[in-house]
Amino acid sequence: MSVIAVELSHKTGTLELLERCQVHDDGLRGLLKDLQSREHVSEVVVLQTCNRLEVYAAVERFHGGVEDVRDGLSEQSGVDPEELSEHLAVYHDLDAARHLFSVAAGLESVVVGEHEILGQVRDAWNLAQGEGVVGPNLNLMFRHALTVGKRVRTETAVGRRTVSVARAAVEMASAEVGGLDGKRVLVLGAGTVARSLARSLREERAGVIVVASRTKENAAALAGEVDGSAVDMSEASPLLSEVDCLFTSTGADSFVIDCELLRRQTEGRREPLLVVDVAVPRDVDPAARQLERVRLLDMEDLRGYTETSRRSRLAEVEQAASIVEEELVRWEALVSAREVAPLLRDLHAKADAVVSDVLSRAPGRLGSLSPDQRALVEDLLRRAVAKVLHDPTTAIREAAGTPRGERLAEALRDLFRL
Repeated sequence: MSVIAVELSHKTGTLELLERCQVHDDGLRGLLKDLQSREHVSEVVVLQTCNRLEVYAAVERFHGGVEDVRDGLSEQSGVDPEELSEHLAVYHDLDAARHLFSVAAGLESVVVGEHEILGQVRDAWNLAQGEGVVGPNLNLMFRHALTVGKRVRTETAVGRRTVSVARAAVEMASAEVGGLDGKRVLVLGAGTVARSLARSLREERAGVIVVASRTKENAAALAGEVDGSAVDMSEASPLLSEVDCLFTSTGADSFVIDCELLRRQTEGRREPLLVVDVAVPRDVDPAARQLERVRLLDMEDLRGYTETSRRSRLAEVEQAASIVEEELVRWEALVSAREVAPLLRDLHAKADAVVSDVLSRAPGRLGSLSPDQRALVEDLLRRAVAKVLHDPTTAIREAAGTPRGERLAEALRDLFRL
């Protein structure tokens, strides 16, 4: 049994391809069931964030498993499998675990060290458990990944600066307009990312914060947290001619703001409207980049902005990466110990059966012994067998996961016919 990780992310594909492959609503449950039902896949977890769609799977055959995952993603998204293959990164066994641990540590995120990813890893694992599509292989790997993520956040400073996409987006906007102090801002959306946007805008001392959402009650609740005001989504359009900045993250399946709407609402502006779209799929038609009175920034721009931060924090990243490697060694030892456990269990079970058989065949020879004496003989016999097995048992445990361990295990199977 092998473990693979198949990655489509901001590092391997375009924002447009990520949008096409996003799984909406309850589609994740269907995708999990579909992937787990395929010929070579026995366990599966799907991790989806705004910048990645990843499948972790325990598979019977490496190439067959990769094809099963690719085909499942292709059928779900409508993207041709050959086109999809060009943008997938594939990791196998130890490298798959290394990748997951790095993801949980925040090292693979657009914003290095961002804190949301650890919860997203946990949620992905919990969903797969709830759907009954994970087993011992992925349970062990994901449990350890959460340990890695927590340790990196405890022992390093990698997550103690800009720690979310929303925070980075606000900082990018601030740099673009020379500070947000006193600016009039419209936020579209009231979910997790929008909430983080609004809070970060308040920290940057934005002058007026207006929140718009499809559900006005949700908008009002968020606006109340940041001393702002709330409007219906249908009331947001006229505000585009008045505010200085628009931040949007609604989770909609298609554009919330099209190019023509922006053109009409901004044609009379003296200064361009800064639009920061951190939604995937995008909320704002990218054609709006061509409008004279609009300055549009999206996740592609954010990646470039955060890369500078990543380079400036190289020492922190290297420290976190060292922890990932240390934990990878620990995980490998756990996997190896688990793999040899059935063999050693079979060995000791066979030894116990031999002892029981010998005792059952010698009642006449032991007839003169009292029950206590018979128990003593049996105990001594079992102790002697256990002592004989101690050295081979220890040797196999210590060599587990190495070529020598594989040779010893095979020899044990042959010698004892296990």
